[in-house]
Amino acid sequence: MGPVGTLRVLALSLASLATLAAATAQAQVSRFPITPGQRATAQQVAEAGVPLSELAPNAPDAYTVKRGDTLWAISGLFLRSPWRWPELWGMNLQEIRNPHLIYPGQELYLDKSNGRARLRFGRPPVPGASVAEPAVDPNPVGVVKLSPGIRATQLGEAPIPTLAPNLTEPFLSDALIVELAEVNAAPRIVAAQEGRVMLSRGDRAYARGLPPPGAAPRYYRIFRNATPLKDPRTGEILAYEAQLVGRAEVMRPETTREQAASGDTPVTDIIPATIDILDAKEEMRVGDRLLPEPPREFSTYAPRAPGVGVDARVVSVYGSAVKFAAQNQVVVINHGARDGLVRGDVLAILKEGERLVDRTDPAKPTIQLPDERNGLLMVFRTFERVSYALILQITDGVKVGDRLINPR
Repeated sequence: MGPVGTLRVLALSLASLATLAAATAQAQVSRFPITPGQRATAQQVAEAGVPLSELAPNAPDAYTVKRGDTLWAISGLFLRSPWRWPELWGMNLQEIRNPHLIYPGQELYLDKSNGRARLRFGRPPVPGASVAEPAVDPNPVGVVKLSPGIRATQLGEAPIPTLAPNLTEPFLSDALIVELAEVNAAPRIVAAQEGRVMLSRGDRAYARGLPPPGAAPRYYRIFRNATPLKDPRTGEILAYEAQLVGRAEVMRPETTREQAASGDTPVTDIIPATIDILDAKEEMRVGDRLLPEPPREFSTYAPRAPGVGVDARVVSVYGSAVKFAAQNQVVVINHGARDGLVRGDVLAILKEGERLVDRTDPAKPTIQLPDERNGLLMVFRTFERVSYALILQITDGVKVGDRLINPR
């Protein structure tokens, strides 16, 4: 192959790499979308920067993004309020096109000038360094020389997430919020092979109530014990939370078969659907219910203050194994999509003030101490009337009935 052919192959290879890099970037952008509100806030802040008073007390002058970092943690390094994430992005809108796509190894530094702060990539300029004189153009005629080159692009390094994925991803598929009518109408396991009482991964079972073959999904989640979630203030049942116990695949649909009987009328036998157990969180049994496997959700969040006023309560601590929830645990709250909550909304947790007797007053009246802020949580999955939220910061344990309001 001659020089021209070699250059042509090299050009095609470089074009293929560029196409792959562009496709990867586009896939990342589509997976990590930016809302119009976040972009508008970032644009507004980008024009003037952030007041120095809004920076965290110990905000570093420079920081190198590390593997394992999260957007929430980096926001907390630079800003007093980590949920003011769009402003962190807005400090440098020109360079940080998409805040979800910040990678390990990138250097960030604070440019504090004219009483404002802006976040920039790279290293800060050396104070007092002279500005180099512009070089004389050795090619005033404007002749452009082209030569093949290689541009290195990191395709294997994943962008940093908003939160550690292991904290929320199980709840995107495992947590089941259902309506009572949906529970009562859900298909059910009616039998197992060889009279088994308990089922585990790899076992075969039989179910009734599945949709007809043309409309039936192939994969199902198996659950039991639909527990009512009640509003702590009114006692109203907001939804039902079901316990996920496993997953199954439909191998054969439910059918019927007619058999001759002793009389003139034939007997119709019901042949239940055949399912194979694919995954087991715990042993399953006859009577457990099935719901279609939902599409996979991506765990992308943008921490922000809610766009609506919130006065909510904690409904339950997920799992009900403990009375008090700690940091990185999940709670259910009594506000959902109908109340205007969306993914990423950050709420302040209030601890109810103690009721006690004022012993300094001869009348010994009972007094109520004011509620105090106890931490922060972030909504990461919403339903119509309830939401799941992750506790991000906490001073003391969180319990059912604790109040949640907009952060300040």
